[in-house]
Amino acid sequence: MASYKKILVGLDLSEDSSQVLKKAEEIGKAFGAELSLSHVIEPLTFAYGGDIPMDLSEVQEQLQDQAKEQLKKASTSLGIPEERQHVVLGQPASEIHRLAEEISADLVIIGSHGRHGLALLLGSTANGVLHGAGCDVLAVRVQSGE
Repeated sequence: MASYKKILVGLDLSEDSSQVLKKAEEIGKAFGAELSLSHVIEPLTFAYGGDIPMDLSEVQEQLQDQAKEQLKKASTSLGIPEERQHVVLGQPASEIHRLAEEISADLVIIGSHGRHGLALLLGSTANGVLHGAGCDVLAVRVQSGE
């Protein structure tokens, strides 16, 4: 098994994130690795295709501020300094790839909901991260409601 030194943890900041964080903490301790946390926010203009006749920049800013606050809370319990907390705007899989390369991560840990059928065909962030990563990827199976 490879020895991991820098681990990037991609979080969606849902209630299920605690399961991903717990697994990342265990692996980080086992290898004596440095953990970095990330959350990617898709720009609202991506989601709505620019069809909404209003300025969404204030809403986008509020979403980013909330995400930073949530990531800060998660980081505090693990002792992760602010410079290793990343809230970025963009397409989740490609931003996680970029960030992993930027910080020289040798492992990316993300949550996976194990979708089937149509949800699987439409693709998932976990699948996108797995198929373009330049390092190992661990998809933690999250159980809803735990």
